[in-house]
Amino acid sequence: MTTTTHTLETADFAIVYDVHGPLPTADGRPPLVMVGLPMDATGFTTLASYFPDRTVVTYDPRGIGRSTRKDGRVDNVPEVHAADLHALIEALGAGPVEMFASSGGAVVSLALVTAYPDDVSTLVAHEPPLISVVPDAAAAERARAGYRDAYEAKGFGAGMAGFIAMTSWQGEFTDDYFAQPPADPAMFGLPSEDDGSRDDPLLSDRSWAVSSYRPDIAALTAAPTRIVIAVGEESLNTFTGRAPVAAAELLGQQATVFPSHHGGFAGEEFGYPGQPEAFARKLREVLETTE
Repeated sequence: MTTTTHTLETADFAIVYDVHGPLPTADGRPPLVMVGLPMDATGFTTLASYFPDRTVVTYDPRGIGRSTRKDGRVDNVPEVHAADLHALIEALGAGPVEMFASSGGAVVSLALVTAYPDDVSTLVAHEPPLISVVPDAAAAERARAGYRDAYEAKGFGAGMAGFIAMTSWQGEFTDDYFAQPPADPAMFGLPSEDDGSRDDPLLSDRSWAVSSYRPDIAALTAAPTRIVIAVGEESLNTFTGRAPVAAAELLGQQATVFPSHHGGFAGEEFGYPGQPEAFARKLREVLETTE
């Protein structure tokens, strides 16, 4: 598979994207666009390799990885990233596309379908972290503030340890969760010393608009897009699983269970591999289902 790299530049951003395979596509099918946030295109390297027969498009969102932003802002807003994604699909000249989107990228994809319903034929939205749809939303917001505060006070190791503690907690965030001592970075092989950073898009509050996003259920159900909400089998009772299950129910469906965890599609890219071959097989099955 031949990969070409391109840059889409506007007054607000310069987005770098990779096209794996030919455009127009060799098989006449739409390209498969993979969307992450705050992850960049490298997170889909392994997953894309399991689709050698498809033209796959990956990209770095504005302000992430190779892509830059010129709007003077540092926050991640779903509607802004959705407009960027719409511009990318228009630049490809191949819409409506098929789309796999994960985590914050799944939130962006829902905002995309809401605003530009003709851009996507089938959307597989994997584990969108939507605080607004879970019954313990207020407690989830408090838990989110907890790891942000740890990051602001002590840097990356403390913040990431708090993030892992939140996302691995089983069930709703009860008093027992908040009674725990602060998560120890050493327990997760993380550095205890303060690295001095305060600009991480995951651990700071720069992406709070993503996890606070309220999906427009009426617009999503009215769209011509086939929307499949996906959840990892290892995530089901954690926040990263409870949110997509609740979102699926609001859309009148059951969440489709995929192998592995929140990063189940990844290989060794980030040191926490999932089951990418099984994940890709399930994704292919879902994309090829017409109902």
